[in-house]
Amino acid sequence: MAIGWLTVLSQVPWTEVINNAPKVAEGAKKLWKSVSGKTGSATPQSGPMPAPAPAEALNPAALELRIRELEGVVAELHSQMLASSELTQQLAEQNAQLVQRIERNRVRTLWLAVVSVGAVVLAVAALSAQA
Repeated sequence: MAIGWLTVLSQVPWTEVINNAPKVAEGAKKLWKSVSGKTGSATPQSGPMPAPAPAEALNPAALELRIRELEGVVAELHSQMLASSELTQQLAEQNAQLVQRIERNRVRTLWLAVVSVGAVVLAVAALSAQA
């Protein structure tokens, strides 16, 4: 099972992920700012709205009721859009943090590999000097 994950992770273009992480986070912030700046005007209502009958189409009271119902649906959709864009922003920020941690681990691993190779070279040199 671990080999499958290692195969998948080794095929990820990490340089592209690292380079694009700030762009994704910035895009999510822009989306959140553009969506959160707009406000709904009516309280949300649920349930499907029946289509008006032809005779009701000319009735101003029925039209007013229909408009209010539609405003409620729009307000509900707007609140759902706000929640979705907030989630997108949070995920983008988490992705950026994850990419930063991965990059730090990559640098640490490279540094440890260099130190390990240096230690092996010193150990071999010490052993050959004793012989």
